This record gives sequence, C-alpha cells and structure tokens, in this order.
Amino acid sequence: MTKKNEKTSSFAGERVAKYLARAGVASRREIERMIEAGRISVDGVIIRSPALNISGHEPIYVDGKKIARPEDTRLWCYHKKAGLLTTHKDPKGRPTVFENLPSGFPRVVSVGRLDYNTEGLLLLTNDGSLARHLELPAHAWLRRYRVRVHGAVDEKKLKALEKGVTIDGVMYEPIKAALEKTQSEGANHWLSVSIREGKNREVRKIMAHLGLEVTRLIRVSFGPFHLGKLPRGMAEEVPQRALREALGGFFKKESAS
Repeated sequence: MTKKNEKTSSFAGERVAKYLARAGVASRREIERMIEAGRISVDGVIIRSPALNISGHEPIYVDGKKIARPEDTRLWCYHKKAGLLTTHKDPKGRPTVFENLPSGFPRVVSVGRLDYNTEGLLLLTNDGSLARHLELPAHAWLRRYRVRVHGAVDEKKLKALEKGVTIDGVMYEPIKAALEKTQSEGANHWLSVSIREGKNREVRKIMAHLGLEVTRLIRVSFGPFHLGKLPRGMAEEVPQRALREALGGFFKKESAS
C-alpha cells in the first residue's frame, strides 16, 4: 500500500530524473538519491521512486524550492582561476566556482571538476544528462593541459608515459607529455600533457612520480571544446549549432529516450 503523501505511479511523459537533470538540478544518479531521501515532491506529493513520468506542467520542488521548467540544453566554456573549489557550497567557507560566475548566470552544473589550484577550462551546463554524458569514462574525451614544473625534466621518461604507468598500485593509461620550453632560470619548464582518463589529481601525481613539482596547471581543452583566449573568470556559451555538431550522438540518444 502506498503511504500517504508519497507518489509512485507513472503516466505518459518524461522520467522525472531526466527532466530534473535537464533542468540543471544534478545528474540523474544524484537525483535518484535525492528521491530516495524524500527531498523531491511532484504536484504536492513526495516521491520515493524515480519510476515516475511527468508532463512538465506539474509543480516540482527540490528541498522546498520550486524548479523552473528546463530550457534547451546549453553548454558554456568557463575560465576557472586558481583558488576556487568546483562545488556549489563549501562547509569551510572557501570560495567556489559557482559563487564567482558572471552576474545573472543561470543555474548550471559542472562537467567534472578542476582542483582548487588548477586553472583553465571548466565546462558548465544547464543539463545534468549532458554533464553525465561528458563525464563517462567510456567516452574517453581527450583533456589537454599546460603544466609548469620545477625540477629536472627527462624527456625519455616523458616519452615512456605513452605506455602507461603504475603509481602506488594505481594504473594510469597512456599519457602524452612533451617539453614545450624551459624558462631562463633553467629549473622551471612548461610541458604539454594530454590524458583521457581524468583520475583524481592525475597530472600532479604523474609529475610527482617523475620527481617534478607542479607549480601551475592549466587545462586548455576538453574534447572538442577549447579555452582559447577566454579571460579568467569569464564564460562563453558554445553556439547551439557547434554544440549539436560536436555532440550529435548525445542529442540523438536523448531524443530517442
């Protein structure tokens, strides 16, 4: 028997988790956890199962806040500066990316994260489903970085990374790393590094394994999306035509589901 003030039935329309992901609330997986916790209500009734279809006309609340109907899927390139956390709220009160977005910016989620002291390209979207699509390891999007390191660079060791490397029992897939230039003082160098996995602090750990200290880390591209000359702290929307050309498979799958 269904408990009072709980909604579990379904009807023609769109799955509630997909709808809320498109509205930029969170990824579908995170929304399912929110549903299990009783944090979401539809048409005045708390829902306990993601097996619910909605028409989009029902009032939907998350943690007591009404959610606006989702817009078309949008994606932005954001130039993150060092000293920001990629989170919506930090218990320690440290500054976050979302507190420092340009004025009037819509509600968005990030595609993955950049470390506190890592700079450069961070993708933002109003569609949690797109964020999840871009984050999936199976898609193996190429991520390119410029890395300033301190120490003695051995180009043979950089070349050897193309075979992959194991550090503290963790296997890292092939990485391309090359010396770009050496600064005048001799012990500081700029490297270009390309990875596909994106494990936690991967570039920093690999450089440390080579005896190099990372003093600056800048992501310059993620798949087909590039930082270019975007100023720090600014965001630029990817035009719809370019977005659909780059991610046609995602849009085809979404329209069919």
